[in-house]
Amino acid sequence: MNDDLAALAARIDHTNELLQRMLAEVAKTPSTHAIFVDAGYLYAAAGRLVAGTEDRRAFDLDTEGLIEALIDRARTIFADSRLLRVYWYDGARRRIHTAEQQSIAELPDVKVRLGNLNANNQQKGVDSLIRTDLESLARHRAISDAALLGGDEDLVSAVEAAQGYGARVHLWGIEAPEGRNQAEPLLWEVDSQRTFDLDFFKPYVSRRTAAAYEAAGARPTREDVRFVGAQIVAKWLAARGRESLVELLPGHPYLPGSVDQDLLVEAEGLLQYSLRGQADLRRALRDGFWEHLQAQY
Repeated sequence: MNDDLAALAARIDHTNELLQRMLAEVAKTPSTHAIFVDAGYLYAAAGRLVAGTEDRRAFDLDTEGLIEALIDRARTIFADSRLLRVYWYDGARRRIHTAEQQSIAELPDVKVRLGNLNANNQQKGVDSLIRTDLESLARHRAISDAALLGGDEDLVSAVEAAQGYGARVHLWGIEAPEGRNQAEPLLWEVDSQRTFDLDFFKPYVSRRTAAAYEAAGARPTREDVRFVGAQIVAKWLAARGRESLVELLPGHPYLPGSVDQDLLVEAEGLLQYSLRGQADLRRALRDGFWEHLQAQY
């Protein structure tokens, strides 16, 4: 009997020793935080606050400077924590990076995630990307704290998922000129809230001059539009592969309605100009598309 008690006591001592070692290792492991930025919310709210408009074409955003400012602010808030990275969520036609998104992706410690952008310039799939990353990082104990810059009610499930694995989620917002620009259910769910004011964003948002803004909407030339048609098919080929577009060749010079509509919408986004009712420019767009496509086969 005494031998059994001694063996049990030895096992308990061994277990306690293992627990103490584990706790010591945990104590030596630094806390880690990540910043999650919903770019759609950022552009709309910061543009409204500083430039008085949500139209991205009407103002410039110094994304590199702003991201560095957010990282610096996080260092102050999470003083005993290290940064994992900044996650930047935005929308793009067919999830193909724009030049601006590519420059953001090249910044150190920044990961760009792209949802789709529909014909009405509305982001689709961004909230689900945020939830996937938040949940995965929390589940694998990659982060202890998440700073979420966003305002959509659909982000509530992302917050709940991360909290379910023990991560704390801190909601960052942008001052609204009037009312609120963040959903109340989201405010209720997070562990803390923080709002950045006009002075914080002023150095990074600048309204474009009237001349620059009007130039962005000036009627492009036929050669400009032809080039964009070629540019789009080159992107599609790179993203989908040659086999995906070869079936279009027998239909030349006509494109299926859905493909023609996608081409039109993407071209308007690149040109920042509506091609509706512009028959000559629509023809130039298709000509550029076909010329580049046929040259690849």
